[in-house]
Amino acid sequence: MKKETVIWTVVMLVGALVLVLNGALRGAGSAYVKAVPMQFVNVAEPGEVNADWIRYNSDRAFDEKLCTQPFEDIPEDLRESWVRYEQAELGEYLASRAADPNDDNYRFSLSQTLGIWVAALFTLFIFSFLYKDNPFYKIAESSVVGVSAAYWMVIGFWDVIVPNLLGKVAPAMVRAWSIPGLEDPPNYWYLVPLILGLMLLWRLSPKGSWIGRWPLAFVIGTTAGIRLIGFIQADFLSQIRNTVIPLIAIDSATGSFAFWDSLKNLIIVIGVLSALTYFFFSVEHKGVVGKTARLGIWFLMITFGAAFGYTVMGRIALFAIRLEFLFDDWLWLIDPLGRRAAEYASLLWPAMPLLG
Repeated sequence: MKKETVIWTVVMLVGALVLVLNGALRGAGSAYVKAVPMQFVNVAEPGEVNADWIRYNSDRAFDEKLCTQPFEDIPEDLRESWVRYEQAELGEYLASRAADPNDDNYRFSLSQTLGIWVAALFTLFIFSFLYKDNPFYKIAESSVVGVSAAYWMVIGFWDVIVPNLLGKVAPAMVRAWSIPGLEDPPNYWYLVPLILGLMLLWRLSPKGSWIGRWPLAFVIGTTAGIRLIGFIQADFLSQIRNTVIPLIAIDSATGSFAFWDSLKNLIIVIGVLSALTYFFFSVEHKGVVGKTARLGIWFLMITFGAAFGYTVMGRIALFAIRLEFLFDDWLWLIDPLGRRAAEYASLLWPAMPLLG
């Protein structure tokens, strides 16, 4: 066994032991929920077809005096209630337990705790690629890709296929099945995309794959045409419009010369013209044309550098968020929002003062 492999194995075992102790002694990585009663009443006038459900204790109920009797006295067909569990902080959970050990409004959430640990371990699996390609990274990568594909497939089915296809072709079936409020009449023109979609599935057949070329060509052609129109209007024409600006700007409030606005407009015009000159290959880049093209290179490099810096800044922000999740939600090493306040330290496990 290589020395490097032995070292990393020892580091991982020690890290796993520290995590187990941190979770067992401090409860790090645990999640808690609180029970929130949800009470709704139907305040629609008698004879109205559509119901008007509002929260029993909402501001509208108090302002309009719609709920003037106890919730239990309202007829059962005009009220609905259930319990929703929302995320609670550790301090709230410990305070409720200290006040009443039998209080079930605050409880430990096994599902959310497992979610925190799975998210943390998968984050570490992805970070492990910095060492080298390994099975943990491949597991995390495959899981993310598979879960993402399944998620977007479900979203596409319920947000696109059901309302925009089945809801147009067979609205009565969709009303009885999933969307009771659907009121659209049948539109059999939507059979055309249904047929094209079925034809596209023939790409999976080894002998009938040529059938899928027709809908594929239709989708690519229409998408290219629509995107071309959008690109011309949103990018090409808008850039031309934003470049046609006065070189001498006047302050509309005082009517005086605006130096900084004029300088900004001048830089924009020079940058656009010099960058266009760089891409003008019908004339050899010598003399004035060459110097203008080189100036255009400077503008292009500054633009690309700013875009790249903006992209890196976004990635660094994502990295910082993951580190905050690991150190705050999972390991409980930091508490920037004061969710585990010092006044609850005496209510924690006995080892809490020793471990910080």
